[in-house]
Amino acid sequence: MARILIVGAGLTGSLCATLLRRAAFGPLHLTVWDKAGDPGAEIYFRQRVTQINLRNDKWEVSKETGPPEQFDLVVLTMPVPQILQLQGDIVNLINDCQRQQLESVSYSSRYALGLFYEAGTKIDVPWAGQYISSNPCIRFISIDNKKRHIESSEIGPSLVIHTTVSFGVAYLEHKIEDVQEVIIQQLENILPGLPQPVDTKCQRWRYSQVTSAAANCPGQMTLHRKPFLVCGGDGFTQSNFDGCITSALCVLETLRSHV
Repeated sequence: MARILIVGAGLTGSLCATLLRRAAFGPLHLTVWDKAGDPGAEIYFRQRVTQINLRNDKWEVSKETGPPEQFDLVVLTMPVPQILQLQGDIVNLINDCQRQQLESVSYSSRYALGLFYEAGTKIDVPWAGQYISSNPCIRFISIDNKKRHIESSEIGPSLVIHTTVSFGVAYLEHKIEDVQEVIIQQLENILPGLPQPVDTKCQRWRYSQVTSAAANCPGQMTLHRKPFLVCGGDGFTQSNFDGCITSALCVLETLRSHV
């Protein structure tokens, strides 16, 4: 039974997991570090890969915690800069042309702030999501439970706030606590009188949207064929839903052709 590893958070990794599970690759053991849309996959969260080495025609993958594991095939769908940070044999597998392509990929940076409220709290706005064009800090606000059509007397509402690209760049290396305070202050200008949340979560989104994808890459980049090691994601297409789908399909087609 082939052991396949998909590394990376996001839509492309989820789609790859689903497509691989449904494709005719024979019996397989599918492991995903960090997210997956297919319940047949074995999913582990917060697994940060540090090294990928070639050992006896298998990939030995090391992470920050725990012993290394071996796989027959590896798909990398995390942001491209994180691929370039990997150590081990993978460093020498990336040729000069591929490295130039990978180094040319760029991302915008943002912050996302979640505000969570007690059950029964009312957020009195007529929309589920709203783009903000007049604020230097906040670009988008969503009432997350309303956006997902979840109405429950037992679950409180939640707000998700995304910052502008310029704010993300200016505050990228600031303390999370300080950034959260600024966002909440700006939110008060847009939605005055909001109730006090019972919990908050501010997330630094260093690699938000792809601003420049890898040139001349048909949705994927193959680094090694036997055993197979391939990169995918919107960094090889375009930063939207269609780009993630295109990349996942390209990864699957490449595997069909060479596995």
